[in-house]
Amino acid sequence: MTTTPSPSPSAARSAPADDAFDFDLFVIGAGSGGVRAARTAAQRGVRVAVAEAAALGGTCVNLGCIPKKLYSYAAGYAEAFEEARGFGWRVEAPVFDWEALKAGRAKEISRLNGIYGQLLLGAGVTVLEGWAQICGPHEVMVGTQRYRARHILIACGGTPFVPDFAGREFVITSDEMFDLPAFPRRLLVVGGGYIACEFASIFNGLGAEVTQVQRSGGLLSGFDQDVRHFIASEMGKAGVDIRLNAQVAVVSREDDGSLLVTLGDGRQVAADTVLYATGRIANTAGLGIENVGLKTTDKGAIVVDAHYRTSVPSIHAIGDVSSRLQLTPVALGEAMALVDRLFGDRKRTVDYDCVPTAVFTHPNIGTVGDTEAEAREKYEEVEIFRADFRALRHTLSGRDERSLVKLVVDKASDRVVGLHVVGADAGEIVQGFAVALRAGATKALFDSTIGIHPTLAEELVTLRTPVPKDD
Repeated sequence: MTTTPSPSPSAARSAPADDAFDFDLFVIGAGSGGVRAARTAAQRGVRVAVAEAAALGGTCVNLGCIPKKLYSYAAGYAEAFEEARGFGWRVEAPVFDWEALKAGRAKEISRLNGIYGQLLLGAGVTVLEGWAQICGPHEVMVGTQRYRARHILIACGGTPFVPDFAGREFVITSDEMFDLPAFPRRLLVVGGGYIACEFASIFNGLGAEVTQVQRSGGLLSGFDQDVRHFIASEMGKAGVDIRLNAQVAVVSREDDGSLLVTLGDGRQVAADTVLYATGRIANTAGLGIENVGLKTTDKGAIVVDAHYRTSVPSIHAIGDVSSRLQLTPVALGEAMALVDRLFGDRKRTVDYDCVPTAVFTHPNIGTVGDTEAEAREKYEEVEIFRADFRALRHTLSGRDERSLVKLVVDKASDRVVGLHVVGADAGEIVQGFAVALRAGATKALFDSTIGIHPTLAEELVTLRTPVPKDD
């Protein structure tokens, strides 16, 4: 898997060849950010290697965004079968085949792995299979082979974190959830972040009896407070047993192979599978960062400056392993900005304001910009426009699902500084509105925009009355 492109004259000037180095850029990790950096650098004519110990594509392709969204679609079909009766369809009781879903997912992920390999080879990147360890400011070891590189890029992502407690050996993380040997009839999810909420929603939709345990008083810390309350209510109505202000004390294995979870207050929950989704940490174990004294945060993430340089100038870091936002599109943007800085005209940057995000719960969450609390800290006076309603679909579906839309407006400038949606395809809706917020759209501009009727999204341009201040 090794090819070396001939550098163009312009690329050669920006990154002259040096016999002291085997590569101009050595990328550790072939996830979304690493692959993008390797490809774009190689396309500029520089010598690039990427080392990966697992499947190409990283967490997003193999154990994160892609399989999670596929399973979310699968759970959505259960809702659709139920709703179809209200629209005149007579459907026999559907039967869910866990093995068929796993096989379909595996086939698609394998296809994507192949595409990533083709993209790297096509760009002329040298792909090295194995774990890479940093030996010095310009040296990397893969297996028994040592390589010298002008620049080293760490892009090896994050890994799930599970705290120590009695019975830790009986629990699993999100990495194992997509390929469980048997579908869990009873699933206990520990955590209240987006990964925990998504898996709770997905497996509830697929037919599991789901209990979600969260140590604090609410789900989705950091999201808008209205969104947090609303999604907890909707997930609860759908059947997820949410237990707040609760912690796991002990997990034990029963004689029949099931698990018994004892909570801090003494209550017990029986489960077939216990998923710990209590956060992720930088995947730096065994990377050799101590060999060069790389500076890290108190949570273990690699500290970088505005140009993704670490405390060692020749070593850079992007994506989940670094101290910035942990989102795949952010890693992609950082990769292109870094390559442009090292081998281009240095004009590309990443703007971390107004980064949209989605949570694939049922219903979905889409959000961009400030929460209400954040806006009240930033601006002298804030106006809130909010509505929750039963979408047209559910007037006949028989389901009690509701949707929420919310705008946060800086009154002095009339600029919309936050937009939040909970409802069907919320992520798709918010992606478009994110462009408007980044462009500085005002509430008056929202008001003057004609909506598409009947849609959920039109509610965002028909909100007229601000919420009273004491509401």
